[in-house]
Amino acid sequence: MGLKYIEPIKSVILLLLVVLSVTFTFSIWTYTPRLKSIEELPTIDISIADRMEIDKVIKPYKIVFNFDDGLKGTSQAEEIDSVMEEMKKWRISDLTLADGNFGMDKWATLMRKHHHFSLHFQGLVPIPLYDKVLNIEEEIVPEASFDRLVVDWKPEAEGVDLNLFFVNSKDGLLYRAKGKVDDYRTFQQSVVAWAAEFEEYTDVNPENPATFIAVPAVPVETVRTKYFQEEISPNRNRDSLPNRFRDALFTDPNAVRRSQVDSVTEEFADDHAQMKVDTEKKMLSFVLPAAQSTERAIPSELLEKTIDFINEHSGWTSEYRYIFMNPDSRFVKFQLYIHGLPVYSETPGSTEIMGIWGDNRIFRYDRPYYTLDLPLTSETETIFLPSGRDVVETLKQLSDEDFSQIEEIIPGYYMERDIDRRLFTMEPSWFYLKSGTWIRFSDEMTGGEDYGLE
Repeated sequence: MGLKYIEPIKSVILLLLVVLSVTFTFSIWTYTPRLKSIEELPTIDISIADRMEIDKVIKPYKIVFNFDDGLKGTSQAEEIDSVMEEMKKWRISDLTLADGNFGMDKWATLMRKHHHFSLHFQGLVPIPLYDKVLNIEEEIVPEASFDRLVVDWKPEAEGVDLNLFFVNSKDGLLYRAKGKVDDYRTFQQSVVAWAAEFEEYTDVNPENPATFIAVPAVPVETVRTKYFQEEISPNRNRDSLPNRFRDALFTDPNAVRRSQVDSVTEEFADDHAQMKVDTEKKMLSFVLPAAQSTERAIPSELLEKTIDFINEHSGWTSEYRYIFMNPDSRFVKFQLYIHGLPVYSETPGSTEIMGIWGDNRIFRYDRPYYTLDLPLTSETETIFLPSGRDVVETLKQLSDEDFSQIEEIIPGYYMERDIDRRLFTMEPSWFYLKSGTWIRFSDEMTGGEDYGLE
C-alpha cells in the first residue's frame, strides 16, 4: 500500500522544489539592498579666466584697401571686426591652387592693383580651420595655409562674384576662390564705401617691384596705459592662479607635491608631470615628458587642439592672438594684444602663450599667469606716434639698417614692469620685422633693441 503513494509524493515534492526555485530566482532579480547614501564629491572648478572663439584668436592685425586714389587701412579692432562680420556672410567656393610659385614679386604686383583689400595675419592660418570663420562651401577643404587674404571687387558691377586669393607668402603658394554676396550694393556700402573713411596709408617702397609694405601716412593715435598686476580674476574664487593651473593641468591635483626652489621659484610635480612657477615674473612652465611626440602634425589639427586645450581651462587671461606655428616641432604661439595692437617686452615669453602638442596631449605649456586689472585712469594719456611714413624715412637713413631686409612695420606696445608697485606700463611704439625678429623703433635709435619673436 505504501508503494501506491510513492509516485504522487515524488510529484508533489518536485512541484514544491520548482515553486521554491522560481520564488528564489524572482527574489534575487527584484532585490534592492539598502545602501547608505554616498555624498557626491565636489567638482573642481578649473575655469581660470575666459574662453575664446576661433575668430577672436585667429584675427588679422591689419586691413589695407587699394582704391583708385590711394591706400586706406586700419589696425583698429572694431573696424576689422566689422569687415569680418560682413565676410562671414559670403559663400566661398571653387577653392583651387592657382600658383605654386607665387614669390614676393608676384605678391607686390597683386597688392598694387586697384579695387582690392587685403587682410594681414602674423602666422600661417590653416584654411580647414578658418572654415569655422568663413563659409567655405567645399566638400573637402585642402590642408593649405595662408597669411594674406586678398579680395578683388568690381567697382560698378552688381551680382558679380568676388575674387578671393589666399596667399602663403612663406611657401610661395596662391589659392584662388569665388565669393558670393547676397546683395552687391550692400557690400559696396557696408565694406567699400565705409572703408574709404579709414586712415590714409602709403606704400613705403613703391619703386621696388619685389616688396610691398603699407603703413599709416598720418600720426597714429594710441593710449599710454598703466595697469595693476593681478594674479586672479575678480569674478572667480580667490584661489591663486598657480593653484588653479595646478588643478587644470595635473590629472590628480591631490597627488601634486609643492616645493619652494628659491625665493622666486616654486615647483609643482607628481610622478608624471612638472610645473615651475616664477612668482616674480608671474610666468609658469608645465611639461609632461610622457606625451612628447616627434611626428609632424597636421597644421589645422595642431592649431585647433591647442586652442581647445586652452579653452578647456578658460586660460585666456587677456586678449591673445595666434601668431606662429611650426608643424614639424608641433609648436604654437599666441601674442598678447591690447587696444588691437601687439604687446612686446624685454622679458622673453612674458607676453606670449606657447604650447607644444604631444601625443594626444599637451607636452609643454609656457605662459604668463598675470591678468591686467583695470587701467589707472589718472595715468592714462593719449599719445600720437609719428606716421609710418616718417618712421620709414628714419629707417632708410640709418647706416646700420638695410631697409630691403625689413619685412613689416607696425604700431604696438612695449610693456614695462614696475615690480615693486605691481604695475604694467604699456608704452606705444613702432616695431619693424627683420630676419624673423621684431625690433623696437625710436627716433633716437642708432640701432635697435631686439625682442625675440619667431
